Amino acid sequence: MSSGPGAASAPAPTPHDSPTDPLRKPARTSSMFSSLRVRNYRLFFLGQVVSNIGTWMQRIAQDWLVLSLTGSSAAVGITTALQFLPMLLFGLYGGVLVDRLRKRPTLLVTQSAMALTALALAALTLTGQVQVWHVYVAACAMGLATVVDNPARQSFVSELVGKEQLQNAVSLNSANFQSARLVGPAVAGLLITGVGTGWAFLFNGLSFVAPLTGLLLMRARELHTVERAPRGKGQLREGIRYVTGRPELIWPIVLVGFVGTFAFNFPVYLSAFADHVFHGGAGSYSMFNTLMAVGSLAGALLAARRGTARLRVLIGAALVFGALEIVAAVTPELWMFALLMVPLGLFGMTVNVTTNTSIQMATDPAMRGRVMALYMMVFLGGSPVGAPIVGWITDTYGARVGLAVGGAIAAAAAAVIGLILARLGGLRLSVGWHRGHPRVRFVPRERREELTPAA
Repeated sequence: MSSGPGAASAPAPTPHDSPTDPLRKPARTSSMFSSLRVRNYRLFFLGQVVSNIGTWMQRIAQDWLVLSLTGSSAAVGITTALQFLPMLLFGLYGGVLVDRLRKRPTLLVTQSAMALTALALAALTLTGQVQVWHVYVAACAMGLATVVDNPARQSFVSELVGKEQLQNAVSLNSANFQSARLVGPAVAGLLITGVGTGWAFLFNGLSFVAPLTGLLLMRARELHTVERAPRGKGQLREGIRYVTGRPELIWPIVLVGFVGTFAFNFPVYLSAFADHVFHGGAGSYSMFNTLMAVGSLAGALLAARRGTARLRVLIGAALVFGALEIVAAVTPELWMFALLMVPLGLFGMTVNVTTNTSIQMATDPAMRGRVMALYMMVFLGGSPVGAPIVGWITDTYGARVGLAVGGAIAAAAAAVIGLILARLGGLRLSVGWHRGHPRVRFVPRERREELTPAA
């Protein structure tokens, strides 16, 4: 099952039966929580709720521990870079492996490895032996597991719910992650200020019991069978050719590459604003993340309710997201900056969910592991490049300049790629007035009829 060069949404029954319009509107799903009726997906979802809380606790604790040990935003950027460097280097190879392997056993291995890494970091921190290089090693080890875990989890969703519920399930996964983000940073802030960062790492290590139990309880006979790719040469090149030959895949991936590399480096930006700009400490850092999670959760639920993956929504959300970062960068008061975290989370999550669902729905199941690995490699793997750069800018010129630069790059990339997709879809930019207000939109390009001279 693959779609032609114009399908941005629902999978087409044959590779050549969809019109060449990358902004075409897809079908609507039935209800906001319809995929939770599937028992296997429900087990997966509930396990991820617990694990995601632990993940967010570790993210907050890890960033704050590095900042406490070094006093440097650049060091926080290096930690982020090390965590995502394996995805940048080996992400495509991870996708090839995922297309060959059974997803459930693969996830049992990767989730267990991540649990052991968190428990090791907890032991070092609780015994007072932790050094910054220990955190660097743990971040890199998590990244290595993520190389396989991320594309496996992304593509496993289609085996849990089937193609009819795929878009809804992807949106609910994002809502799940952001719901945990509401709880994780708040609990992490309390633990850090109360008893120390080590307990946050311990909770994360133990939280993996939930998804591992869910995977073991699933009924294999109820999974939707997906044909695995056989071993063979050239599978990596085949995946790259598959993506680059489809505008509805390559251009969203390019866009999230720019956004993920420069605009989504919130561990660097928010820790610097909390510590150096507003002097609020770990409590302010946790509050910023929690408020951003409120917006992100709203964005994910709206995506599930909307039931669409229109690329014009992606472009518009990325433009607004970049503009909001620029506004936040010049905001003078802590409370104003904190409130801006809500719309930032909403539009950032809209970018994330729309890209994820549109790519999955337009990809052949046999290629999904490689395509999702490429997507995650670009989105997450851009951090090793972007995090040290924005960390250096933040340390040298201040947090406000760093955040403004990230937002400007995101907005510019969205504008350019939006024009490219509009041109590919046979659209043109229309600027005018509607009911006394300016209106900017894309409309079908008018066809000029050739005039023939009269006889």
